[in-house]
Amino acid sequence: MTPEERKDLIAKYASGYDEVMNALNGFPSDSLGAHPIPGKWSAREIVHHLGDSETTSAGRLRKLLVEDNPLIQGYDQDEFATKLRYNERDMAPALEAFRCARESTMQVIGLMTEDDWKRTGTHSESGPYSTEDWLRIYAAHAHNHAAQIRRLREILAADSR
Repeated sequence: MTPEERKDLIAKYASGYDEVMNALNGFPSDSLGAHPIPGKWSAREIVHHLGDSETTSAGRLRKLLVEDNPLIQGYDQDEFATKLRYNERDMAPALEAFRCARESTMQVIGLMTEDDWKRTGTHSESGPYSTEDWLRIYAAHAHNHAAQIRRLREILAADSR
């Protein structure tokens, strides 16, 4: 990864929370739990996923920076959504967890050295996993989910016409 690519990915990561908030802007509050796309998450479920995923990802980066060749444990996001009852809970705390995890992690990223960007571990599901892999994944993660929220909002708007 070049320094320019890294800088762009860090900027994208930093803007992820705002991207999600923009996608939620104007979303009908009575439809946050709706499933207009069969088999896909609701906007509320996406937000809870982001809260849990961000706190998990923050820990992953820290393990990569602190431990030698750490094991980065995967998890079943669909089981989280079901068993933690994402669609039954208020999403405000999940949004705050997402925001705080990103903000705190941006402080860590801002202090990382070139050696830190070379650190590696092993992901339990995908094998070799580095700090650069982490950045590639999480720089796009919130943006991808913001796009899902926008699609849900568009479908709901079209259905209400």
